[in-house]
Amino acid sequence: MNRILRATSKNNEVRAFVAETKDLVNTAVKIHRTTPVASAALGRLLTAGAIMGIGLKGTKDLITISIKGDGPLGGVLVTTDSNGYVKGYVNNPEVDIPLKENGKLDVSSAIGKGTLTVIRDFGLKEPYIGQVELVSGEIADDLTYYYASSEQVPSVIALGVLVDIDLTIKESGGFMIQLLPGATEETIQTIEKNIYEIPSVTTMFTEGLKAEDILGRILNGLEPKVHEIIQPEYKCNCNRKKVEKAIIGIGKKDIQEMIDDGKTIETNCHFCDKTYNFTIDELKVILEKADK
Repeated sequence: MNRILRATSKNNEVRAFVAETKDLVNTAVKIHRTTPVASAALGRLLTAGAIMGIGLKGTKDLITISIKGDGPLGGVLVTTDSNGYVKGYVNNPEVDIPLKENGKLDVSSAIGKGTLTVIRDFGLKEPYIGQVELVSGEIADDLTYYYASSEQVPSVIALGVLVDIDLTIKESGGFMIQLLPGATEETIQTIEKNIYEIPSVTTMFTEGLKAEDILGRILNGLEPKVHEIIQPEYKCNCNRKKVEKAIIGIGKKDIQEMIDDGKTIETNCHFCDKTYNFTIDELKVILEKADK
């Protein structure tokens, strides 16, 4: 089961989110048929996206997180909403690179140098867009830097994905801690001490810890209070009408060229790999709509 705990410290100086996303990431891995390093990159960003999404207030608010690098993975993109629904993909799901010297998956080298972009769409005329250079390519560090530099919110983010020998996801999850206005130096020191003392996210899950246990560790001494438990889900909301709208968006010239080719076109959703076919007659109807 996928779960995210939303909590605060008793003194309301800290908010925390702890996520278990094993099933969610396994769904994505099955859809995209990713290699272990691609699974780790996608799983980390999906987990972060699910955490960030539940912080949205409006039911139609959306967050899109895009990582573009010069490494062989190419990039990772994730979209999430306030319901905990999240979806994503990697540009090159078949990338395969050597492990690090410590035997861990080398997500940083797979991504390379590049940028992290966060687009917050609140239904206004223009979305809010924040962008930073990647500081490590490990994703958690990059998001921590994004929050500090673009949103001025001191944060600690940890993400982990453990791939099993059969390429399924053995463990996946993460947490985000953020200081609230008025946080005292004592509270900050307590958090720093707790973070220094805990092992990696995947290690804690492998040891049998649940989200509640991890929350207790990262907010040890601060009396955490759980306000909500959300069940995030990998979910794509694509449909034929949306794909048709996307085809209209490419322009009349390109649609006419498709018609002139005289063949049914096949389109695939990047997020769920669902296939949509459009016949020549259907393309002609779409072309008429594009003229309006």
